[in-house]
Amino acid sequence: MIAKLTEAERAGLAATLPLWALHPTRDAIERHFKFRDFNQAWGFMARVALLAEQHDHHPEWSNVYHRVAILLTTHDAGGLSGRDVKLAVAIDAVAR
Repeated sequence: MIAKLTEAERAGLAATLPLWALHPTRDAIERHFKFRDFNQAWGFMARVALLAEQHDHHPEWSNVYHRVAILLTTHDAGGLSGRDVKLAVAIDAVAR
């Protein structure tokens, strides 16, 4: 079973993932991206999809024109886990 983040790990999220926010009603983190146009947003999503496959961890996400919203939580753990943090760090690297 995958373990949820400890309180100490949660306390360090702001430093590790400064552009991500805790979801207000779920045990999850989220980040919103805005791109120049739909093509750029879709390309970003394609790169994240490849990362998600490599990590065997898949985001909940949505896309409207040039905006992409990503929510990460580990369903098998019932909330945030280290898998979410690792994927978020990888997504941030793609977004740079």
